[in-house]
Amino acid sequence: MGNIKAITFDLWDTLMIDDSDELKRAERGLRSKFAERRHLLWEALNAADPIDLETVCLAYSVGDAAFNKVWKEHHITWLIAERLRVILRGLGRELPDAAFDAVVRAHGEMEVEIPPDAIPGGAAVLERLAKRYKLCIVSDAIVSPGSCLRRLLENHGLAKFFSGFAFSDEVGHSKPHRSMFDSAAEQLGIEIGEMLHVGDRDHNDVKGPQQLGMKAILFTAANDAYKATTAADAICESFDELEAAIDRLNA
Repeated sequence: MGNIKAITFDLWDTLMIDDSDELKRAERGLRSKFAERRHLLWEALNAADPIDLETVCLAYSVGDAAFNKVWKEHHITWLIAERLRVILRGLGRELPDAAFDAVVRAHGEMEVEIPPDAIPGGAAVLERLAKRYKLCIVSDAIVSPGSCLRRLLENHGLAKFFSGFAFSDEVGHSKPHRSMFDSAAEQLGIEIGEMLHVGDRDHNDVKGPQQLGMKAILFTAANDAYKATTAADAICESFDELEAAIDRLNA
């Protein structure tokens, strides 16, 4: 047995299929999340003082671009409230506190009310792994905050397998920043080098952890974009392969 004492997991496209809720929304005749977020802000602003939807959509896209720059260059994910304030400043507008809070809440709840699907096979494997290792989520929170992502995991019956949760909106940085993995190690009471990370993105989930002395598995069940070029310690195409891969790396 090697020195791996804990497994950290990315969330999106590792445990949950990113945007798999969009088909459910379409089947219910609802707007896409992209459109609904813009519409929510427009409705709140328009109720207070009429404004063109196109103007709000343009400002929202500018705000998204600013968020993406900070996220990718500085490894920080703004809270949705911060993103909306940036958009409002661009529009030269304000919202009453109650209306602003309602828009923030609606953004966060969107993926709880109509949840994305879990990747098949995960629950059984996580249950077995949790008996042998400490498990922790290490995930960026792009729109839905960590509080809502916990509920999403709970509703899928997965939260109970995890002893810790490191979400970027709560930690203050996003992957691959060291503080995300420091938070996981601190919560689990172990050293960073005693953790192995599983995720779908080569930069955030493989190179980042490896630079900290961790081993990393590229998980390609929902996203195989990096499969041909990754330097991951192992590649798993499904949960059926994960336990054996971990055992080999911890031999």
